[in-house]
Amino acid sequence: MAVLLAIALFVAQAINFTLLLHERRSLILEQTSGPAIARLNDAIERAASGKPLPPDRGRVRASAANPIRANLPRVPEVEALIREGLVELGHPVARVVTGVRPFQPEDFDWPRRRFDRRRHPAMELLIAVERTGGGWLVTRSFWPSDEMTLVWRLIAQTLILYGIILLPVLWIGRRISRPLRDLTRAAERFDPRAPAETIPEQGPLDVSGLIAAFNALRLRIAAMLEEKDRMLGAIGHDLRTPLAALRVRIESVEDEQDRLRMADTVAEMNKTLEDILSLARMGRPSEAETDVDLNALVDAVVADFHDLGQDVSFEEGGRLRLKLRPSLMRRAVRNLIENAIKYGHAADVRIDAKAGHVAITVADQGPGIAEDQLETVFDPFTRLETSRNRETGGVGLGLALARSIVREAGGDIRLANRPEGGLAATITLPR
Repeated sequence: MAVLLAIALFVAQAINFTLLLHERRSLILEQTSGPAIARLNDAIERAASGKPLPPDRGRVRASAANPIRANLPRVPEVEALIREGLVELGHPVARVVTGVRPFQPEDFDWPRRRFDRRRHPAMELLIAVERTGGGWLVTRSFWPSDEMTLVWRLIAQTLILYGIILLPVLWIGRRISRPLRDLTRAAERFDPRAPAETIPEQGPLDVSGLIAAFNALRLRIAAMLEEKDRMLGAIGHDLRTPLAALRVRIESVEDEQDRLRMADTVAEMNKTLEDILSLARMGRPSEAETDVDLNALVDAVVADFHDLGQDVSFEEGGRLRLKLRPSLMRRAVRNLIENAIKYGHAADVRIDAKAGHVAITVADQGPGIAEDQLETVFDPFTRLETSRNRETGGVGLGLALARSIVREAGGDIRLANRPEGGLAATITLPR
């Protein structure tokens, strides 16, 4: 706002300067040409009445040739005004020549006036008029040389105007913008896991009202999240209890094939419940961040799959320390490896450490995914295989949960079809 106001003031003052300088120059031209025309008219009439003009004294002098040197600056506006004025008075002239030079008081007599450089400008304007019958008439006038002084005065006035108007505007703008900046920073740093810090309600009424509404909204969000966590805890407890009871009762089923199928169903229900609860709790994890060796973490996950007889390859590198929530990150990597095994029957895991980030890539030899579906599969409960066959996985929460975990750690997951076939899922984490 202050910048726009400063620009508007500058434009207004520029227009004012232009008009003022134009008006001042017009006034100077009139004040210079008017007396000169009167003196020249009087001299021409006296010469016509038989009184010749002397060449060496008087305000108007006679000269046989043009006395103005060609290198002196000319003032065409004065020349035009004097020509028009003399023509209107009935004295047509052949030429009018002007020249600006430093003031020289000794060249002309100034009756009844003592020359004082403090009272008069340092420049003068010579005016020479060539009469149609021959001969020249010469006079002179003071010519102002202090236009820059006027410009500097106008600049000083502008600076004073800026001080009078802009300083209060800047103060008011700061009074408004500072609480808004505090509000913006608080909104950017808002973390439902951290205790709510009340922002001081300051500034104009509308700004302080906005801050008060934000403080109240943050308290309501925190209360809603607490209530959600309590509700999820209750749901998890209420569902795990009957599932545990079912697991116990399954042991009494005599048919081994039915018993194993029922146990798999209960295990799948438990896993689905854990995925749903974990996804719902993202953003408020109970696990603290710790310093973790990423290579060791991934190697431990791969070892679990080796124990189950799965084809998962991983070449462990050196120690790579990152600050992570280890249990959540293990789950994210496990979900990607499970997807690779389900759809590609094998998984190749590698870690690439760069200067600013670390990439964990899980590649398979499966059919890949259509390019327009690479982002869709991250939506919860989205599966490209719609048969819900137990052989091809659960309910479509694995990738959604993995991306939520990685993004909560400050990274991201991207899927890409490999040129040699299969899909590559890459976790990128900042170092």
